[in-house]
Amino acid sequence: MSKKALIKRLSWYYPLEKFHALVTFPLLVVYLLYHYALADILLLIYGLLVCIVILLQGQHYWKLKLHRLSGKTFSQVKSLQFFRKSKRVNIVLIGLMPLVLLLQLSITDWRTIPDNLMIWAVCANAFAVLEHINYYHRQLMIDNEADLRYLLTNKRLKIASLKKDLEESKL
Repeated sequence: MSKKALIKRLSWYYPLEKFHALVTFPLLVVYLLYHYALADILLLIYGLLVCIVILLQGQHYWKLKLHRLSGKTFSQVKSLQFFRKSKRVNIVLIGLMPLVLLLQLSITDWRTIPDNLMIWAVCANAFAVLEHINYYHRQLMIDNEADLRYLLTNKRLKIASLKKDLEESKL
């Protein structure tokens, strides 16, 4: 992808991720809290909150990449520290998911949760894990021709851009 095309793509992509992190997912949380007892949606809310945290990291990364391509300055050292710390925080948040599940089950006396909320909770938490993998390990999102071509040619997923940047200590 050319520099010009990448700038164009990132100009709409990172604001969209930011919108989902600051509007879409929080609105889902508010809706759920309004319609269901917290005890029934604890794991679901937790998964959505972890998604928000990871999406905010992702939009920040893409914003910095856009800044780099556009010639805007930012502190590379502080940014790398932020993403290294964020990766560790994500691992802790992901590690807490089973404990939140057990907490919800113990609060609800192991009863059935209405409206398939447990399925949605598992999906939200799985999505958070996949977002972490997508940013910090392997690029799971294949949304353009170049990514598809890479997958078909190499028979594997690309290493995530953020992972490469962290390994090379440069954004």
